[in-house]
Amino acid sequence: MIVQDQKRSGPETSGPGEGVGPAGLMRDALVRRDQLEAMRGSVLTAIPVNMLLGLASLLVAFRSDHGSAGALWYAASTGVNLLRIALCRAPCLGLSLTADMPPRMAEAAAHSIDRHLHANIAVAFLSGSVWACQPLLCEGYTSAQALFYLGVTCGVTAGAVTHGTAFARIPVSFILLPLLSVTGCLLIAGGFDRTCLAACVLLYFLALTHTAFRSEAGFRAASRLKNEATALARSRAEAHASASALVDEMRWRATHDDLTGLLNRAGFIQQAEDRLAAGAQSLLLLDLDGFKFVNDGYGHKAGDHVLIEVARRLRAAAPETALSARLGGDEFAVLYDHAASGTPHDVLAERLIAAVGLPFAGFDAGRLGVSIGIHAGPEPSLTEMLSCADEALYAAKASGQSQFRTFDAGLRDRLQMRRDLERDLSQALAENALEVWFQPIYALDAHTLVGLEALVRWQHPRLGWIAPPDLIAAAASVGLTESLLRAILEQVCAMMQILRSRGLGTVRVAMNVSPREMAQVPVDEIVIGRLSLLDLPPAMLEIEITEETALDIGAVQGKLQALSRAGIRVALDDFGIGYSSLSSLRQLRADRIKIDRSFVTGLGTCEDKHGLVLAVLGLGRLLGLEVVAEGVESAEDLRILQAMGCPFLQGYHLGRPMPVHALENTLLIAQTEAA
Repeated sequence: MIVQDQKRSGPETSGPGEGVGPAGLMRDALVRRDQLEAMRGSVLTAIPVNMLLGLASLLVAFRSDHGSAGALWYAASTGVNLLRIALCRAPCLGLSLTADMPPRMAEAAAHSIDRHLHANIAVAFLSGSVWACQPLLCEGYTSAQALFYLGVTCGVTAGAVTHGTAFARIPVSFILLPLLSVTGCLLIAGGFDRTCLAACVLLYFLALTHTAFRSEAGFRAASRLKNEATALARSRAEAHASASALVDEMRWRATHDDLTGLLNRAGFIQQAEDRLAAGAQSLLLLDLDGFKFVNDGYGHKAGDHVLIEVARRLRAAAPETALSARLGGDEFAVLYDHAASGTPHDVLAERLIAAVGLPFAGFDAGRLGVSIGIHAGPEPSLTEMLSCADEALYAAKASGQSQFRTFDAGLRDRLQMRRDLERDLSQALAENALEVWFQPIYALDAHTLVGLEALVRWQHPRLGWIAPPDLIAAAASVGLTESLLRAILEQVCAMMQILRSRGLGTVRVAMNVSPREMAQVPVDEIVIGRLSLLDLPPAMLEIEITEETALDIGAVQGKLQALSRAGIRVALDDFGIGYSSLSSLRQLRADRIKIDRSFVTGLGTCEDKHGLVLAVLGLGRLLGLEVVAEGVESAEDLRILQAMGCPFLQGYHLGRPMPVHALENTLLIAQTEAA
């Protein structure tokens, strides 16, 4: 619309090559803006000269007895000049026109330019009409003063064209009537000289008009080039600004977490290393307790809301100069100078635990907390600080929900042990240094061997015997979980072959599989494939899992179903101390439950345990599950369990875990009884 209006109402259409599209007409409007601005300046410069020449004409008129006419003429000329000055100083929206102006404002600005140009043409014509009346002061250029008035008229018209190079219509409108008036008067006076002079005046008019339009064409070309250069410079500046903004955004995204706005791991490491170079810092690693419950129970949108809110609370609770980061998942970090902030790290940890423990909108906040590992001592690198804080975090989570632990000498020894295990485990697996010992499981009579539980053992050259949980954690840290599983399975299969060769095919071998192994390793494919390759009956193998496996039932249910379909039995170990429910028993496809040793050991001295064991035995009978009591440590425990009718028994009183060679006597007895 602005383009069409400009084309229709503008005083002058675009020149050749300017284009008729919106961009071309916008460029033409910008050129007319420059013309208006230059014209206003030139008119304000020319008007004083015009008024001085008019004053000279008035003085000559008084000397030639034309004072009254001269005064009237000068008054009219001065009035028009004042009008021209006022018009040139009047506000004009068009002078603020820019290429990036919104369309509606640009349209209004273009119309304003056109109106001002039209008004100046009209006033210039009016001024020229006044100057066309000068023949009245010299009897139509026939008096003795005619030469003076001719000179003044030529001077004022030449000056108008000289100063009016930006917009030709204004000077042409001014000079038209004065020069036609001179020509007419000379022709009326007659005579060869005056006729020739009249012809010269017409030629002079044409020359001035031609010069005016040529000057305007040059001005428009220069203005167009200037505006194009300005537009190009603006475009380059915008492109540079856009590129800079994109670079800044990419740099921000590279160092910040999109969800919470906190630093991400890369950004945290980068800034933390700079902080450490400047002085000692305290590092707090935070891991949310119960976050998986939020994701599973309320959905990932609710989980994202929790992470955003936790990040906000961390920023609010931490010192202003602290670095706060989301390292990944539900793990956060805070690095700060405890000396400069005046906040001890234990005080900050308690503050953060309290902040995260506040209610969250939409679900039970009692299930959500945060565990914190703290490292506040000097370390050679940020990597070492993170390792130490992670060890403290691991210890804090082991002690319960919403706890914090500071890295100390005891944790340093534990960390060093873990590193030794991680370093040496690969070689131990390659050299078959890991042994699988077997603990017997007996029937109700405590004499009939019905099963063996495989228990991995590793005697480290320096650290001695390594506890299975530490061994499994070390394997997970260095990516050897599957290798460890395969090594244990190999020795379990060897024991199954021994049992089969001795006619003890009804004795099952139970193999423990940790929740991490079950979730991360294709246990079903590995186990089924190995049994098939060795032609071993799946019914001889039992996979023992803990109740913690139920926490990630979606990741393991398919594997457990595959094992069950293949004929491999599933036993639920440590029953009663974890996350058991009737639903989890069904989902885990358990065939056997093992009463945790904490309910069995000392059964004769604690009446409360009687009821718990009887309850589990009743549950087993109700659901058709086999029940094993582990932790039978005394004859009294054995007697009570037998009296309760517990079908299967396991414990040090009946038999300790032993290597294969030490198991020979037990197998020999079982073989004799079977025969």
